Amino acid sequence: MGGLGEASGIFVGRFDHLLDPKRRLTIPSEWRENAGLPGSLYVLPSLQKNRCLSVYPAREMVRKLNNLRSLSIADDSGRQFARLLGSRSQLVPWDSAGRIRIKDELLEYARLTEQVVLIGSIQSFELWNPELWKQVSGVSDSELSEAARQIGF
Repeated sequence: MGGLGEASGIFVGRFDHLLDPKRRLTIPSEWRENAGLPGSLYVLPSLQKNRCLSVYPAREMVRKLNNLRSLSIADDSGRQFARLLGSRSQLVPWDSAGRIRIKDELLEYARLTEQVVLIGSIQSFELWNPELWKQVSGVSDSELSEAARQIGF
């Protein structure tokens, strides 16, 4: 997938990895390529009700943050969101082996202790506790079809 112009920056698939003894996580090589090496990743708590971590390549996060930059200084709810997002997020570089070290606070939020399920979510990917992933991944074909219809897919 990596190296295909139209697939660049797209994250699909599932990977099961372990945190190493130093609590580092290896990012799959094809995802590192799609994220745009060399580079960094933004890790933040999911903005949904799920207890997982969302991981964005720096270039994708910059696109999203540009909306916050254009907010009026009088926009209280926008400024509150920016404060919370900034305080709960982490910019992580990867080492030469493609490993990242996510701060303990975020690992605890997502209940990541040893095993981590990495789930591609197109423009980003997510890090899940295997048990929590099992609870949310059981979507029926009809639910998937309805969701696709609603977004015009």
